[in-house]
Amino acid sequence: MEESLLQIDRPGALEGGAMVLSFNGWMDGGNASTGTVELLTELLRAEVAGRIEAEPFYLLNFPGSMEVAAMFRPPVRVSEGALEHIEMPSNQFWAAAERNIAFFRGQEPNLRWGTFADCLFTGARRLGVDRIVFIGSVGGAVPHTRDPRVYASASDGTMRQQLAECHLPWTTYEGPGSISTYMLGRAADEGVSMGTLVAEVPAYVQGRNPRAILTVTQKLGALLGLNIDLDSLRSIVDQWEKRVNDAVGQHPDLLEHIRRLEEDYDNDVFETQMSDLKDWLEQKGIQVD
Repeated sequence: MEESLLQIDRPGALEGGAMVLSFNGWMDGGNASTGTVELLTELLRAEVAGRIEAEPFYLLNFPGSMEVAAMFRPPVRVSEGALEHIEMPSNQFWAAAERNIAFFRGQEPNLRWGTFADCLFTGARRLGVDRIVFIGSVGGAVPHTRDPRVYASASDGTMRQQLAECHLPWTTYEGPGSISTYMLGRAADEGVSMGTLVAEVPAYVQGRNPRAILTVTQKLGALLGLNIDLDSLRSIVDQWEKRVNDAVGQHPDLLEHIRRLEEDYDNDVFETQMSDLKDWLEQKGIQVD
């Protein structure tokens, strides 16, 4: 690992603590990954504890169509000829020492996964972390009126037992992998116990999903023994659901689709295909929320 890429400002801030890992972009549907860390760093008054240098890990341009290139270029905002904001990739650690918990929020790297993982594992050890929990989310066949299912994976028997005590279903998946899955495979060799919590969020709802953030936070709290007042977030969930219900109510055909999703969800039917509904929404030009 290149030492210059990692900076830890508060070494030893924790003692046998846990770190919650989040990434934007991939596996951040409804902002359930980054949104949960944003919420917890605020509620627990966590302080910035370090960073990973972004420069070597990201493609800021990619040859291809404008649509493809736009996925890699940093977002900017220019007003009346003046640059107001440019959003470069950022990777930061936080620590809430009184709760013995650290957080990481970053952007999944395009390049050098091995070196990036080296930085994360080393940063965790320097902070005093011996458990890492990744939180993520993917679009799936869950209605916005229900709490999302949260699936779990573990790097070792100890973490598997802890997750089992939370009564979480196990992940079954085959397809493109993520940096978190790569780290899960390395965790045992790094002397760290690691688990993942991945929520299934409504594929038809756009933007931040406070219900998913609430559900993931509750599952994480049970796993890590965090006692947190979430009443303010529950109020936000109620407002969000009403807003989505109002939008859905303007489209009777969409409402019927969602009622079928609710029936399948309540009956534990997992084979529901979302492609037809997504195609239908695109054809109708409907954007929910």
